[in-house]
Amino acid sequence: MKGPMVKLCGNKSLEDFQKSQASGAPYLGVIFAESKRQVLPEHLASWLKQTTLNDDQSTVGVFVKPTMNELETTLHLVDIDIIQLHGRETVVEILHIKEQFDLPVWKAIHHSDDAIEMMRLYQGVVDGFVVDAKVKGAWGGSGQQFDWNAVPAYIQEGRRQGVPCFIAGGITPENVKELYSYKPDGIDVSSGTETDGQKDVVKIEAIVRGKNHVSNIS
Repeated sequence: MKGPMVKLCGNKSLEDFQKSQASGAPYLGVIFAESKRQVLPEHLASWLKQTTLNDDQSTVGVFVKPTMNELETTLHLVDIDIIQLHGRETVVEILHIKEQFDLPVWKAIHHSDDAIEMMRLYQGVVDGFVVDAKVKGAWGGSGQQFDWNAVPAYIQEGRRQGVPCFIAGGITPENVKELYSYKPDGIDVSSGTETDGQKDVVKIEAIVRGKNHVSNIS
C-alpha cells in the first residue's frame, strides 16, 4: 500500500466497526484491555460475522500485560490477526506469546528520552511498534499528542529493525497532514475519528484522504 498505513482503533460497536471497515483502512483495532473503549471477544466475533473485510484488512487486538489465560480465552472466542501490547511486557513474555499463538505482535512504546533504547530491547522480537504519548496513569488512548519532531528518529529505528513504526496520540483530521509530512510507516487513530464517542465517517474519511494526498505527492 502506498503512503502511510492507517489503523482505526477503539471500535466499540458494530456501527463503529463497519464505518472503519468501509473506509478501506488496512488495520481495524479493538481494545480488549480495561478502557472506556473496551469490548469483549464475543462482540468482535459477532461483528466479524456481520461484516466482510477486504482481503488487505486485518484485525488488531489491544492488550495490556495479558496473562496467557486471557489470551487463550480471547483467541478461543475470536480470530484476530495481530496482537498489540501496551503494558510492560518483557522480551521473554512476548516470545512466549508468539510461540504459543503464532501471531504477529506489535509493541507500544511511550515517547520519552529512552524510547529508542526501549525499541532496541525488542529488536528481532516484535513485528512492529506503536509510539504513543506518555500520560501519567494511562497506557494509551489518551488523545494526547507528543512532540512530532521526534517522529523521524522513531521511523528510522523501525526501519533499521525492518519493522513498521506507527505513530499514535492526539491525531485529528486537523493535524494529520502535518504528521504525514514526516512520512511515518503508519498512524494509529482512535479518539480523532470520533464525535460524541462514536466513529464519525467524515473524520475517518479526512484521515484516509490525508493519507492518499501524501501518497500522490510523494
